Parts: sequence; C-alpha cells; structure tokens
Amino acid sequence: MTFLCITCYFKGEAFLRTLKELGNTVYLLTRQDLKHESWPLDHIDEIFYMNSDANSPQNFSDLAKGFAWLAQTRKIDRIVALDDYDVEKAAYLREEFRIPGMGQTTARYFRDKLAMRIRAKEAGINVPPFTALFYDQDIHAFTQQVPTPWILKPRSEASAVGMRKLYSAEELWSILHQIGAERHRFLLEQFKAGDVYHADSLTMDGRVGFVRSSKYLNTPFEVAHGGGIFRTHILEFGGEEDQALKLLNTKVLNAFGMRFSASHTEFIRAHEDGQFYFLETSSRVGGAHIAEMVEYSAGINLWSEWAKIESAMARDETYHFPRLTYYYAGLMVSLARQQHPDTVSYQDTEIVWRLEKDFHVGFVLQSESRERVLELLNSYLPRVYADFHTSAPPKTELTH
Repeated sequence: MTFLCITCYFKGEAFLRTLKELGNTVYLLTRQDLKHESWPLDHIDEIFYMNSDANSPQNFSDLAKGFAWLAQTRKIDRIVALDDYDVEKAAYLREEFRIPGMGQTTARYFRDKLAMRIRAKEAGINVPPFTALFYDQDIHAFTQQVPTPWILKPRSEASAVGMRKLYSAEELWSILHQIGAERHRFLLEQFKAGDVYHADSLTMDGRVGFVRSSKYLNTPFEVAHGGGIFRTHILEFGGEEDQALKLLNTKVLNAFGMRFSASHTEFIRAHEDGQFYFLETSSRVGGAHIAEMVEYSAGINLWSEWAKIESAMARDETYHFPRLTYYYAGLMVSLARQQHPDTVSYQDTEIVWRLEKDFHVGFVLQSESRERVLELLNSYLPRVYADFHTSAPPKTELTH
C-alpha cells in the first residue's frame, strides 16, 4: 500500500520507519523550511513540499492541485495526518479524491473545540458551560448566567495555544470587537479550576485497545501562559482516577466516531465538585514527548503501533495489541537558557531518557514506585528552574 503522510512539524520519525518496514511505499508532505531536518530518508520513498501550512480555502485548493498532479503517476491508497494542524488537510484530500479514512465531518470532532463540546454534550459527557460566538443574544445570556472567569479559546488551535482568561462582560466584548469578523473561529467557556489529566490511547477497528492515563503536575494553560515547566506522570494502575479516565476516554472516542488511530484526550477534575469534565481530544500521538513517557511505562512506542494499525487497516489484516509493561513514569520538559544544557549533575538511576534538543532540557523517569517518580519530579523542579529554565511569550491568535 502507498501512504501519503502529512506533517507541518518535524515529528513522526518512528511512524515513517515502521510504515516502511512493513513493506509500504511512504511519501511525506511537509513544509519547505523543514527540508533539512533529520527525516529518516532511507524509510521515505519521496518527499514533497507545500508552500503554506494554512488550513485555508486557498491552500486547500493548492493542495488539491498538487495532489491531482501526484496522483497522475502515483496511486495513493491512504493519507495520514501526523499532527493536529494537518488533520483538516488530510480529511479534505480524502474527501476530494475519495480515499478511505476520516472525512471532514468526523475530523471536526478531533480538531474543532466547538464541535467537540457539542458532540460530547449530546453524548451525555460532562463539559464546562460554553457558547459559540455567533449570536449576540446567546453570548449575552451566557455572560449573565455563567459565573466568571471565562476562557476564550480558538476552535482549531492545539493544546492551550491562543487561550485567554476573561473576568467581565466588558472585557469580553472589547476582545470580540478587536477580533471582528474572525470571532466565529473562537468559543467561550467557563474556566473551571482543577487538575488536568490526559489519556493516550490506540484504537483499532472502533475498539480502544490501549490506554495509559496520566495527570499533569502543571496544567498546559499554566505552562503556555505562565512560562512554567511541563510535568506529567502516570496514574496509579487500576486506581479510581485511572478507571474513570479509561471509561470516559472510551466514551468520547466512541461518540466521536474514532475508527483507528492514536489519540490524546484531556479532561479536568474540577475542584468545586470533584467531577471529570471533557476538555479536548485529537487523532494523533500526544506532543511534548508524552510518547516517550508512555513508552517507558508501557513498553510500546505509540508512533510505531499507530503505523502498524494504519497498515493493517489498509491491507485488511489483523492487528494484535502487544503485551504491555506496567512501570510508573514521569516527564518534565523546560525551555533552557543554554543552547546545550549540561545535565550531568542529574544522575538518579530512574532517569531513562534525556531530551537532546537545542535550548531545551527534559527527562523521563521510570520506577516501579509512583511515589518515587513524584518525589523526583518535585525535587527536580526548583533545580531545573535555577539551572536552566527560561520562558517565551505565549502564542496568541488575538493580535490582528
């Protein structure tokens, strides 16, 4: 089978390698400025480049023309989006050229935060109170009925990018006036203070066959907007939170029509009532090196297993989920002041992976004891702040 893999970021090397090792033809479509990244060229048959990574009508038209040219001499059997920002591109091309896989309607549930909330609410899944920003009277009613603070969220950004916390109707209407004709691309939601969790899973033929549930020690919003250090860890196996998240994750993916893919789904447990609320999901491997943490916990590489699932579905073959390991693992990642941070003083035997990336520092910790993982994540926090940490301004969609 022949796969076209789309990504606007340098990621998914293990996916590309595994897909090729399974005997498939692998094409990569990426941005021109990623040409010199360390792609596994011996596992890619050909690379093509796009002039723009925008999910816009003009760029979709250009993508269709490029794909039509490609399809004249190369038969493409499947299209896979390796990143959130590419889900819409892949769904559009599948629809336009009648290629099997997730179409545009289903893809909305894995990209559009408003579509996610509407579908989750219809399925009886807890979501924070929210409103679209289409009709002035609906917005006014929300501001009168739902206590502040609120969160203004871009509908199609990833993680906490572009979010803004608001405390009054006056502040909201001022921002909406600033956004102008683009306000339909946002939604408004009540901010719920709480702990944020994530479920990282693999689905095959509509069945969620693998889930590892984790809890952030710093919420993505706090890291993105407060310049903090990203930390997360695996929950107690079989514990109350682990069981609740696995059930909720399956309910979300079933309601959203997930057939086969990796996925990363987030929930918040509100301090006010102890209930879990759905925040967002995606049809891809979790970012920020969560895949490495899951691998040291479960003994499987999410990228590789996802490639095996895609190949099996395309070939109408049987995929068997692998046997798992059950280690506790934790992850911490920070921007660094130094181009090549020296972590030689961090020598605990639980460190099983170190991030090798300019101006970044990071570790994965592995232990049979969850308490030991948490102890190290907490003890490293002030050290990493002192030794390496720096921050960058948050990306925002609100500047026009």
